[in-house]
Amino acid sequence: MQNRREFIKTGLVGAGALTTSNLFAFNGQPNDKVVLGVMGTNSRGAFLTKTFASIPNVEIGYICDPDATVLAKTIAQVEKLTGKKPQGFSDIRKMLEKKDFDGMAIAAPDHWHAPAAIMGLQAGKHVYVEKPCSHNPREGELLVEATNKYKKLVQMGSQRRTFSNVKDMIAKLHGGAIGRVYFARGWYVNNRKSIGKGVVTSVPQNLDFDLWQGPAPRREFKDNLVHYNWHWFWNWGTGEALNNGTHELDVIRWGLNVDYPTQVVSAGGRFHFQDDWETPDTQTITYNFPNNTGCTWEGRSCNGYNSEDSARGVIFYGDKGTIVYPGANSYQIFDGANKLVSEVKDDTPFDATNTVSPLEKLDGLHLVNFVEAIREKEKINAPILEGHKSTLLPQLGNIAYRVGRALKCDPANGHILNDKEATKLWSREYAKGWDVIV
Repeated sequence: MQNRREFIKTGLVGAGALTTSNLFAFNGQPNDKVVLGVMGTNSRGAFLTKTFASIPNVEIGYICDPDATVLAKTIAQVEKLTGKKPQGFSDIRKMLEKKDFDGMAIAAPDHWHAPAAIMGLQAGKHVYVEKPCSHNPREGELLVEATNKYKKLVQMGSQRRTFSNVKDMIAKLHGGAIGRVYFARGWYVNNRKSIGKGVVTSVPQNLDFDLWQGPAPRREFKDNLVHYNWHWFWNWGTGEALNNGTHELDVIRWGLNVDYPTQVVSAGGRFHFQDDWETPDTQTITYNFPNNTGCTWEGRSCNGYNSEDSARGVIFYGDKGTIVYPGANSYQIFDGANKLVSEVKDDTPFDATNTVSPLEKLDGLHLVNFVEAIREKEKINAPILEGHKSTLLPQLGNIAYRVGRALKCDPANGHILNDKEATKLWSREYAKGWDVIV
């Protein structure tokens, strides 16, 4: 019989596809069983649900989605995959009344991430929350506070923290492979189309739009909002900087060994199309950190021309060389004369512009880590304090962009200094009855 670590390696990476045949080949111990509920299952949430359901001795007990069509579809998929039908809810509060499950995964829109995670912790659940872990900085602080108060695990979907070669790259970086690392550059590009001008219309019968909005201030329903374009509206979404930039900035912060910045500058705009899209489709954010390092992140949502032959990635610059990380699980090390001295390759399929899971086979390992942490067999790889710090970087970038000037920040906690207008964007107002309280 395979041991668990051998199974994880062959089942999720070596064997390739996440299928019932290779994932259920290993029989775990009965006391290892983990029961999960999943909130938000239209796209990324459907991937999470199917992947969690394919991990040995993990049961998807509950599904929550305010779209009845999505809910029924996900329940049917889980039943087909596992032979057991999960119970469905439209209201997360009702699902969390159930006592017989261990953790919840959250892939609802961004405005739900921190409020739902805190509700889950208060209900005694471990939480896996997709990036970004919060809609605004104050929510991130509250989520960290709640994690400490309720003594449960919270893993953010910073999947690269689990990728073996990325961990090896960071170790070499910190070990002096390119000398003192002092600057990093990250990027993400895509070729997204216009979302047009939405029309205020009646809400589809299958969607409970009041529950979909949840803690967010109420807005009218438009026909170009659900299920994906909410990303580009400030009321619910956080733009490309958090939708994708969180990943690169997490790797950058990890590599530079920094926590909070001293200065943040951002510029950009909605340049390509004239439509309802509110967040920038083109944006650069530059950071300075207190250890005499800096970085920049560039996002281009509507022009897919690659940078360094990759749609996303990070480059670290040191006083003795350079490390190029093209966004998956491979990297190259160059010396000070730009000579390639080391290359680590991973042929796992990678589609940087895939909006569901660019690296689904490797992403699965991050979910396994969450389950094994619940079983107290591994340490969690992306604890929420690290998730909050990495989410805060693009949030500060968006705030700098929105107020149109550089931000000075406290390097002890990232708080904005001496700028009342910018500080107003540190938190948000909530719909009546939905205040987030730890």
